Amino acid sequence: MVDRQLQTIGIVGGGAWGTALATIARRAGRDVLLWAHEPETVAAINDSHQNPTYLPGVRLDPAIEATSQLSKVAACDALLIVSPAQHLRNVLGKLRPDVRDGQPLVLCCKGIEQGSGRLMSQVVADVLPGVTIAVLSGPSFAAEVARELPVAVTLATGEEPLGRDLSYALRCPTFRCYWSRDVLGAEIGGATKNVYAIAAGIVVGKKLGNSAQAGLVTRSFAEMARFGVALGGALETLIGLSGLGDLVLTCGSEQSRNMSLGIALGQGSTAAEILAERLSVTEGVATADAMVEIAKARGIDLPIAESVHAVVTGETSVDAAIDDLLSRPLRSETE
Repeated sequence: MVDRQLQTIGIVGGGAWGTALATIARRAGRDVLLWAHEPETVAAINDSHQNPTYLPGVRLDPAIEATSQLSKVAACDALLIVSPAQHLRNVLGKLRPDVRDGQPLVLCCKGIEQGSGRLMSQVVADVLPGVTIAVLSGPSFAAEVARELPVAVTLATGEEPLGRDLSYALRCPTFRCYWSRDVLGAEIGGATKNVYAIAAGIVVGKKLGNSAQAGLVTRSFAEMARFGVALGGALETLIGLSGLGDLVLTCGSEQSRNMSLGIALGQGSTAAEILAERLSVTEGVATADAMVEIAKARGIDLPIAESVHAVVTGETSVDAAIDDLLSRPLRSETE
């Protein structure tokens, strides 16, 4: 049975994923209030029940309301935080005067903070130490979620009763949450898969073939697992929806902003050129930088992530990065 204290759901972020999650919460019978930074997004959701800028072609339930006031969203029973990862600390700072001790805060953004190397849950702990943290992550494209196609995700929190309540509060026929206690593992998988999706896109853009793509994704998962376990995540989590599941999805479809960036890189564009033309954030670029810094400090071997970082920063060319990876010394696959 759903805890009725989770009847009102606040969504912080009016992009594609935030809007899609608003549709899920509403289908699950929750009262939904969405905060968006852009006044035009707030107006479009309230007046025409759509978000043409970030989620075009999707008709929203008229009961979904939008606001430009964070204090109103903070009054909800639970908050889903869907702001870009590199803006999370700033958004949380604005929420701080209005959130309550113990209030459930569900992180739906995927990334690692540049500069600090902090995971999203660690940023929350820095800024809002009194809230209860959960992570929602897994293979889920916003457009498919909004169009009621079947999706399964991980909902991780250290408090199992809350995990169950949140899972049921967001449950609807096409959206299934599996709860977990492994917050770190869930968010590490969701963050790192974006970096490897750029690499997968480069393989496609360079037309290196399906065999190369399969090899790249497999070795990317080996890196993800090595990195995640070193940072305290459980291998069982990384094998699941929020790790391997999200990696498979993001590395296999041009719907992924990160994979599409990689494709353009493989076709000869620079990262600066691609990003200058985009409205939505491509999280893998910033996460690659943070991953490489963490790996250097901890002595973790991440050759694919390091190559992605070198390419997106212009330190090396795509062709040189591919040559470097293919010429690495042979080693045991399970070493």
